[in-house]
Amino acid sequence: MYQILRSILFMFDAEKVHHFSMNGLKLICKAGFIKKIIALQYGCNEFGATSNKLNNSTPATHNPKLLDLPFKNQIGLAAGFDKNAKYLNELEALGFGFIEIGTVTPLPQDGNDKPRLFRLPKDKALVNRMGFNNEGVEAVAQRLKEWKKKNYELQITNYELPENTTRKSKLKNPQLIIGGNIGKNKITSNENAWKDYEICFNAIHEFVDYFVVNVSSPNTPGLRELQEKEPLKKILSHLQNLNKNYAAQKPILLKIAPDLTQSQIDDVIDLAQEINLDGLVVANTSIERTNVKTSAQQLDAIGAGGLSGLPIKNRATEMVQYISQKTNGNMLIIASGGIFTGANAAEKIDAGAALVQVWTGFVYEGPAIVKNICKYLANRKNIEN
Repeated sequence: MYQILRSILFMFDAEKVHHFSMNGLKLICKAGFIKKIIALQYGCNEFGATSNKLNNSTPATHNPKLLDLPFKNQIGLAAGFDKNAKYLNELEALGFGFIEIGTVTPLPQDGNDKPRLFRLPKDKALVNRMGFNNEGVEAVAQRLKEWKKKNYELQITNYELPENTTRKSKLKNPQLIIGGNIGKNKITSNENAWKDYEICFNAIHEFVDYFVVNVSSPNTPGLRELQEKEPLKKILSHLQNLNKNYAAQKPILLKIAPDLTQSQIDDVIDLAQEINLDGLVVANTSIERTNVKTSAQQLDAIGAGGLSGLPIKNRATEMVQYISQKTNGNMLIIASGGIFTGANAAEKIDAGAALVQVWTGFVYEGPAIVKNICKYLANRKNIEN
């Protein structure tokens, strides 16, 4: 059914279809019983197969290598899909174990000129040059605050509960994990970038479960220069110092580009270990156009932007495996890039990832992607056991 719907939707502008589809889902989910039906159809509460690098003697939902957060499953939605935290309720119904909102910047910005999102159907890929378009961190923080108020009956610090009460009886929705992906405004110089990350970090700290620092998008001029060791250390170390001021400290991860050289990856690993970073998201979109079937003429017509989807699958997996081996499995990795099926997710997990994220795969495979991946991983776990 979705394949037929997709063929129709692919006839129209990709960004307009995105907003149309999500606003339509939002509309029908306003009826609580319809949301429950969708959740029954697409939900997944089972934690599937895990990397052999993980400590499987500990229940997965309480494994400190999984950020000590109660993930209901390993399948998340990568940043860029719900930039402004508008669709948490609807995406929860589709079964995602975690949603990464953003990338959020201190000030609202329109992003790059449209059109800026393009499909490459022959490659099961997308090219985007969105440019951190978002409503600004204040608007996003307010929306997250309202979400939390609606879904939590009481404020809990570090998951502490009053005596003789259970979490289940007090939390309406204890399992949807929210990540905050933060960046800098286009007008902010790289020298002052750390200030933008600080503003975003403080503004949404109370309302997210973990942070991802985005210095790897190819669509903000000069941003990727912040992946170099010294500027990166300045930003990450500053955020970690800020984090210490909060009673409930939040995990901080770094999202890296698939276009890094091996020496640059080694620098990232060294820095992550040096400052005890909580993990890495591997990987962002690519500026490369290798391994694509789409014609050079069509690629030229599309122009610049980050490539995502099947063409970067192998590169992302290679990076996951290299980082995992280099760190002896002691670095938590969220894998992203070319995940469409359960087999794709299992490949990332076998390479050393603890969690996976989809984005392009969601567009091509449709609303059943989480359920299908979870089912595959659960069946594999049963066979292994």
